[in-house]
Amino acid sequence: MLKVEEAVASGLSYGFNEDQKMLHDLARDFARNEILPHAEHYDQAHEWPWDIFHKAREVGLVNLNVPEEYGGLGASVLEECIIGQEFAYACSGIQTACMVNQLATLPMLLAATDEQKERYYPRLIEDGSVMAYALTEPDAGSDVAGIKTTAVKKGDKYILNGSKTWITGGPVADYFIVFAKTDPEAGHKGMSCFIVERAFDGVSTSKPLDKMGQHAALTSTVFLEDVAVPAKNMIGREGDGFMIAMRVFDKSRPPVASAAAGVARRAVDEAVKYAGERMAFGRPIAKFQGVGFMLADMKIRAEGAVQLSFRAAWDVDNGYRNTMSAAVAKAFAAEAAMQNAVDAVQVFGGNGYSREYPVEKLMRDAKIYQIYEGTTQIQKLIIQRELYRR
Repeated sequence: MLKVEEAVASGLSYGFNEDQKMLHDLARDFARNEILPHAEHYDQAHEWPWDIFHKAREVGLVNLNVPEEYGGLGASVLEECIIGQEFAYACSGIQTACMVNQLATLPMLLAATDEQKERYYPRLIEDGSVMAYALTEPDAGSDVAGIKTTAVKKGDKYILNGSKTWITGGPVADYFIVFAKTDPEAGHKGMSCFIVERAFDGVSTSKPLDKMGQHAALTSTVFLEDVAVPAKNMIGREGDGFMIAMRVFDKSRPPVASAAAGVARRAVDEAVKYAGERMAFGRPIAKFQGVGFMLADMKIRAEGAVQLSFRAAWDVDNGYRNTMSAAVAKAFAAEAAMQNAVDAVQVFGGNGYSREYPVEKLMRDAKIYQIYEGTTQIQKLIIQRELYRR
């Protein structure tokens, strides 16, 4: 498996500078010392990892993309990938919880006013609040333009009605980035984006949704009932919502792919270690070609996932249109994470099916990568479209 420091030494075009190498070392050490030992607890307890979240915030590993002038790290997408991959290697549920603000603040980074940034960034940096990204609805997941939540202007406010579901951080968030239709008849051109505070009348959330994996990253449904949102809380202009959401994907998919690569790497390491120690017929099972080839395929997938996620991040950081590379990275890394987790369980045999061993959790956690931030099938539609755009 190509480690980050090896990627640096290899002279790749997106090779890391000294600051990025130090950031990687910090993230790796934090993940191994602060996340990995507690991963099992949070998986079983279904709790938001507040202690870890605040420790990570204190050392600058949360709110990564908030600009430096507002107290954040001002991280590039590649730097988000470096950190997220190490966190996900230790526990992808805790990684998702720690990185949730980066997704939610992307619309602000792309289109917020200075006043909006000055008002909300300090609440995340100094107060340690959580901001959740609320786009998905019960009847609109991959079909972003199909959302039904409405925002009707009345004076200097917009009245929001609707619901969002599978909102990561929903149960604990103080703030939500909400997409709603300001002109339902205009299709995707009628969508707008708002900063909504939990304290606003009419905002409520369900109890945490019971999920297969990533138990530390609590999700919920968010209900909006006649919520009066100040017009000054609109991000961008009326009708900019769909464009903002699409631009968010170009920056959010590489870190998601990199996190999936972290899971794929972890599956390789667990399987290699186990297969080297587990004896059958007088020798380690790794010596049998059936297992050895499986390990080799796992290594190939993990390596590809790492490189593709870094490439997609490098593209967008350097001003290149990365819609294609981000979709390729997301699709490949998601499939790599899932298949590697499945193969790791197979290598472990009956023990892999037991919660006493880590690969059972990897398999549950990995599945979501094929679904959120656009399913694998949606990524393939994007790739198909981009092939003909070229």
